[in-house]
Amino acid sequence: RCESLVEVYFQLQQQVMAASTELGPELLPRLLERLNEVLSSLVKSSFLVEKQPPQVLKTQTKFQASVRFLLGPQLLKAAPKPYMVRADMVTEKQARELELSNYSNTLSESTGEILHNMVALETNPTSGTCCANFKNVLLKKIKRCERKGSESVTEEKCAVLFSTNVTLTPSNISIHLQVLSLPIVVIVHGNQDNNAKATVLWDNAFSDIERVPFVVAERVPWEKMCDTLNLKFMAEVQTTKGLLKEHYFFLAQKIFNDHSASPEDFQNRHVSWAQFNKEILPGRGFTFWQWFDGVLDLTKRCLKSYWSDRLIMGFISKQYVCKLLSVEPDGTFLLRFSDSEIGGVTIAYVMQGKDGTSQVENIQPFSAKDLSIRSLGDRIRDLVQLRNLYPNTPKDQAFGSHYNSEWGGLG
Repeated sequence: RCESLVEVYFQLQQQVMAASTELGPELLPRLLERLNEVLSSLVKSSFLVEKQPPQVLKTQTKFQASVRFLLGPQLLKAAPKPYMVRADMVTEKQARELELSNYSNTLSESTGEILHNMVALETNPTSGTCCANFKNVLLKKIKRCERKGSESVTEEKCAVLFSTNVTLTPSNISIHLQVLSLPIVVIVHGNQDNNAKATVLWDNAFSDIERVPFVVAERVPWEKMCDTLNLKFMAEVQTTKGLLKEHYFFLAQKIFNDHSASPEDFQNRHVSWAQFNKEILPGRGFTFWQWFDGVLDLTKRCLKSYWSDRLIMGFISKQYVCKLLSVEPDGTFLLRFSDSEIGGVTIAYVMQGKDGTSQVENIQPFSAKDLSIRSLGDRIRDLVQLRNLYPNTPKDQAFGSHYNSEWGGLG
């Protein structure tokens, strides 16, 4: 524990002072200076961000954060008044300079204007904690810095720097405490939220713990990406039912635009940031992440119970659906996420054509708005041409628990 180490420090200091005569005028100041350096390093490392600011932060929107000084209750007991902690926005370049100086440099200029950015560092006698709680902070504006090449504003990372000066008792040493938040992407419009979330997700998933702010790999193994998408899906939808191998295969075909490779071929590939959220998918007007995030949002809002009951195949191509259903009896159907629209779920089903042969039809995708008007279960009940959920479960058996008790069917 930090407290024990500080006690050891004070004991060592007393022992050094007691032996001052034997140590002599040259060695004593050097030993005391070294001890102070050790104490300073220990104290600085005990200043932490307890509650991180939102990693996608919209200007003119209030947010909360808190920092904790682990050694505060012990070292600031005799402080005549509470110390004030300041919150400032810093660019990636400024964060890097602070890190490289081992936080010995102080911030020269804030990169944004934060209101209510000074909060007292207070000790709670009940919990024995020393914290500064920023409850009503607002980022009024942000100063954009020069970006690299084709980098967009939603790829620009900054951070909140929390800082304060404290004087330690009983040694009377003055120490400047600084700590950085996790990387933050600042947005000014809600329509930037989707791309900002992509930057944050990539950074959180693929950055090294020990790194220069905020360096992250441009390419990562596809298997790591699969783990990330799976964890993100389960966390957002709040389900224990994650993605399956066949889902990953479909997603790999989509992000790599490769329909000839086998699942094993994809295992050794690397996916780039550009493929994830810069390059537009072939024949579409959106990126892979924009499409995937639309699926997340739709599933979270309207399809959680259906997904958790494994009633939605979801991540499957239109071509593969045709292959699966073309040999099934009339009325066999399955549900997949729309390829052509962001945030849509569609029903593919088998019907007999005029010439007597089976053909696979796809119903116009339902959006979250459509499903808020009438649920997916009730829409499936309404559609008399749907009989069995692929491969062979009667639709009332599969979806009965999702029907509303009222009956507004179409016959």
